[in-house]
Amino acid sequence: MKILVATEKPFAPVAVEGIREVLQAAGMETVLLEKYTGRAQLLEAAADADAMIVRSDKVDAAVIEAAPRLKIVVRAGAGYDNLDLDACTAHGIVAENTPGQNSNAVAELVFGMAVMAVRNMYAGTSGTELRGKRLGLHAFGQVGRCVARIAAGFGMHVSAFDPFCPPEVMREAGVEPADSVEALYSASDVLSIHIPATAETRGSIGARLIGLMPKGGVLINTARKEVMDENGLTEALASRPDLRYLADVRPDCAEALAEAYPGRVFFTPKKMGAQTAEANINAGIAAARQIVAFFRDGDTRFRVNK
Repeated sequence: MKILVATEKPFAPVAVEGIREVLQAAGMETVLLEKYTGRAQLLEAAADADAMIVRSDKVDAAVIEAAPRLKIVVRAGAGYDNLDLDACTAHGIVAENTPGQNSNAVAELVFGMAVMAVRNMYAGTSGTELRGKRLGLHAFGQVGRCVARIAAGFGMHVSAFDPFCPPEVMREAGVEPADSVEALYSASDVLSIHIPATAETRGSIGARLIGLMPKGGVLINTARKEVMDENGLTEALASRPDLRYLADVRPDCAEALAEAYPGRVFFTPKKMGAQTAEANINAGIAAARQIVAFFRDGDTRFRVNK
């Protein structure tokens, strides 16, 4: 049984070795396709794969049609918008992610950005502290929970809005449930976005919501750029000189914003939330274990398609 690890941006060598050990112990063969430079290479490698592990690599209908033996594809990470879920379902392929493996890495980046923002981007001017400030979490999934845990150490007051998370779960974590998304933005000195990009959430965060934030508000996005209404973001920054926006997901208008609002916006050069050695290893090995569990036990608990 062949398991294709297709990564244009490779896993760390120690992660690859861990993946290989997990699969070998289950009698499976690991096939590596790293740093490939064209789609044809991926299509060729997928032709005899029984399973695939990918990172941000796109697994679309063309890849699926080129892989007649494929039974499962696992995205090593939380987000899975690089997987064509409809195509997977149409071909009877299980699509999975590895939730929680990158969560702490992303959460730590949130606080790196938060500290940078309240210290005026380290410009040498007097800033403020996070202690005693109000932190809002837009969604309370795995990453949000890690952010809340770290916030406790900073002495912040944390609230969250997530219609899919029971209020008692938030309260058990020391987090106050917000009654609405508007209430969350209105009461947050620092607001961290963790919603996925779905039909309902794309373009949902714009001038109306951002404009509700208190004076000096800091908005941090380590989720997906698609959830932002970029025209609305631009409008909010123009009308509120006190607001700051930092993101691990560069908007299409990044250069224009950086030029117009120096010292108030910051964007990482590429998505870096999960780019730690620990997250890289954890996600890769988790993906391998999920594939073994699928073939051995029929386990599909991390399935993200229907």
